[in-house]
Amino acid sequence: MQASAPFMASLKENPEIVTGAEQMDRYIGLLQNKKVGLVVNHTSVVGGQHLADLLVEKGVTVGAIFAPEHGFRGEAANGEHVSSGTDAKTGLPVRSLYGKTKKPTPEMLADIDILVFDIQDVGARFYTYLSTLYYILEAGAENKIPVIVLDRPNPNGFYVDGPVLEPSFTSFVGIIPIPVVHGMTLGELAKMICGEKWMKTTASCDLQVIACKYYQHDDLYTLPINPSPNLSSQSAIYLYPTLCLFEPTKISIGRGTPFPFEVIGYPENPNGSFQFTPAAIAGKVTNPKHEGKECNGQNLSEFGSFYFKSYRHMYLPFILDSYKFYPDKSKFFTDAAFFDKLAGTDKLRKQIIAGNTEEEIRASWAPDLEAFSAKRKKYLLYPDPLN
Repeated sequence: MQASAPFMASLKENPEIVTGAEQMDRYIGLLQNKKVGLVVNHTSVVGGQHLADLLVEKGVTVGAIFAPEHGFRGEAANGEHVSSGTDAKTGLPVRSLYGKTKKPTPEMLADIDILVFDIQDVGARFYTYLSTLYYILEAGAENKIPVIVLDRPNPNGFYVDGPVLEPSFTSFVGIIPIPVVHGMTLGELAKMICGEKWMKTTASCDLQVIACKYYQHDDLYTLPINPSPNLSSQSAIYLYPTLCLFEPTKISIGRGTPFPFEVIGYPENPNGSFQFTPAAIAGKVTNPKHEGKECNGQNLSEFGSFYFKSYRHMYLPFILDSYKFYPDKSKFFTDAAFFDKLAGTDKLRKQIIAGNTEEEIRASWAPDLEAFSAKRKKYLLYPDPLN
């Protein structure tokens, strides 16, 4: 495969990074004698112990767990509604933020004095933990409840790329006007959401971010816990911002296989040397695309492991070539409206159909990316030697 961007020196792992949640001395005093609402999931772990368990052990009163997509324990499949109820292990009430309600209601917050957000993100605009954060900040502002964000590194935090969301395409998979790959942590984005006044309220959020120690944006950060059921490898996390655009197309990205977000293919594909057959997997996917049919395509695992660390761009040839060689182009996009929501614009889909080159597409992104990058600098909490 041809590289689509100038080569840059490979990044390096930094084993000294300390997450916000691990710095308990910086925030536990803020939680004493208060009823705490925790916005957490299975990634909210400190030294092998879940943050909820650790806080209770330290004498903090946890009033409720607020659960995002995939649920408190990370066991719900992609897009599956998360139910409210009681956590069997801790006995804590769980209030769903991924069902009919995505923003905490005043009733859900009536007994909460402070909100603590601690969820691992992967750095793509359409990864819905960012949208949950947005609604937590908005609800905190409207209900005069302080919000603490315990920051974690962004595993794709070393580049910025993709179209910037246009307001008319706002949705739960694109809630603020940023590029597909924004190069920011959730703590930095929380500051940006408040600072740019992107919330639909005139009230201000009492926000505090507990920043990571020893992290900078050109550090590699290997996630210690898979952030969601179908991001089960570091290669998949690097490929995710690019391959997620295939979701509303005829091309499978491996959902229903042992390697989701690491392959592309479809049953009638005349090209490719790798075969896979999607099947339903409990807790990961129901009714996967091309279920039970052998797909022919490419295994991108090794590509994902090295490309993005050296070139730091979404790899557009994947989708451009897939459309170019798809036999019936009128059927390539299975849900044009959803594709446009993921892209944050309808321009990309139209450019693909028109046969625009990667260079032409990137040139159309450049003005908005330049404006975003200038705005982004105001909210960075960590050094960014690459920009």
